[in-house]
Amino acid sequence: MYFTLIKWWLSSGVFLFLTLTFLSIGNAQQVLQTNRYELPLQKHDYYEVMPSQEDGIFLYRRLYATDDDKVEIIKLDTAFTVNWKGYLSIDKRMQIMAKRAVGGYFYILLRRPDMRRNNMELFALSQADGSYTQYEIKNYIPFAPTEFHITEKAALIGGYFNQVPVVLSFSFAAQKSKLLPGLLNEMGELTQIKTFPDGTFDVLISARNFEKQQTVWIKSYDANGDLQANYALDPEESKHLIFARAMKTEDDVQLIAGVYGGRNSEYSRGLFLASVDPSGLQQLRYYNYADLENFFKYMKAKREQRVKDRIERRKVRGKKIRFSYRFLVHEIVPYKNQYILLGEAFYPRYKSVDPGSYTFFGGSSRYPGAYSGRIFDGYSYTHAVVMGFDQDGKLLWDNSFEINDVKTFTLEQFVKLEVQEDRIALLYLFENELRTKIIQNDEVLEGKTFEPIRTIAQDEIVKKEETELSKLDYWYENYFYAYGIQEITNPGTGKRRVFFINKISCQ
Repeated sequence: MYFTLIKWWLSSGVFLFLTLTFLSIGNAQQVLQTNRYELPLQKHDYYEVMPSQEDGIFLYRRLYATDDDKVEIIKLDTAFTVNWKGYLSIDKRMQIMAKRAVGGYFYILLRRPDMRRNNMELFALSQADGSYTQYEIKNYIPFAPTEFHITEKAALIGGYFNQVPVVLSFSFAAQKSKLLPGLLNEMGELTQIKTFPDGTFDVLISARNFEKQQTVWIKSYDANGDLQANYALDPEESKHLIFARAMKTEDDVQLIAGVYGGRNSEYSRGLFLASVDPSGLQQLRYYNYADLENFFKYMKAKREQRVKDRIERRKVRGKKIRFSYRFLVHEIVPYKNQYILLGEAFYPRYKSVDPGSYTFFGGSSRYPGAYSGRIFDGYSYTHAVVMGFDQDGKLLWDNSFEINDVKTFTLEQFVKLEVQEDRIALLYLFENELRTKIIQNDEVLEGKTFEPIRTIAQDEIVKKEETELSKLDYWYENYFYAYGIQEITNPGTGKRRVFFINKISCQ
């Protein structure tokens, strides 16, 4: 089946520039903005982005209609040349739940918001020409997807059924779905579905063990979704493992990094790194936040010193040192003979409201905390932490990167890292500014720099408050992409509102 396919390269209102470059402070590190793509927007218009590594990038948006809705899709290559553009018809009662671009296809997962209708639809569009195959995925229990991954043989869809983690595997060859064995045992948190090039995958779940201690369960499956291993990390008695991410080394050793805390607490007291060899032998190491050299660097100098002084006084007295943070580990990446962990600290914000101005149903409010005159107002981030470990999981160094002003209503990774031969670049995007820091282990080679997202002409003006939904993410090799909406003032041509993508690299 084919949807309407339109090939065009540079049409009116679409702008492309070839090289925009800025040099960070000093001559050791260059951050390059080498390409830009723009689409003119009307008010309330917006595109979403899905990267496809070396195959390029997809732009898409939903167009609502009286009959079937359309999904407009634009396929770009890595130079932002338009390969094709087309429209995909979808049932207007369906919601787009997830998407992935992998293995030469762009996958779009849809389902109805009515939980009584369990089945889902999956479109697999060829990246080459836009042709597609449509699959109906039979689902046996009602759950809303929170995780979506593609392997060579199957689509993996994870979510929750009555607070119990569940993962559905849909076979492309057999066009049949099954619930993965080893799940549906008890309530917990689905922390990760980790896929591997050979089609195998792991499912990580934070749940209680047989001693009622919070820990991380690792469930390993073959390419057909059959359970191969099912085990839990065995933490110390006083430590409860809250959240974790995993990777495998070249020696097939499983590395699991996450945060630990007290019983029944969402706040963590430190980080842990576990290694599990092919025989099942486990080794866990714990790192209290107070033991990290640069964890509190995000604070102002005087406050940081007061905290460190308090830590030293408690150590001298032999007292326990406890700090409570909400912290997410995002990724573990190999780096020369080390492994690099990246995570971010955050906290929820609330604001005061007049409870009488909100509507209540059945004794509860649509808005959390409204009874007490407070409602949830997003998450604020304080800083990112980078840690280097040796092959045995021993901490070698730590560093941090202060995050200013960022607030979001969904928890996501803001700071990205680029590992290089002799340094690590840390980047995040906020209000049209690319913020960068260059480190070498626990040293700071270049402090935080602030550079604007470049537009087509140097004399164009973009006000920070007029930049919407800007984000930075990984693309391929050492390239990132930044995207969002800008209101741009050009002295010669006036104002324009555009959706933009900039190609960024660190060299």
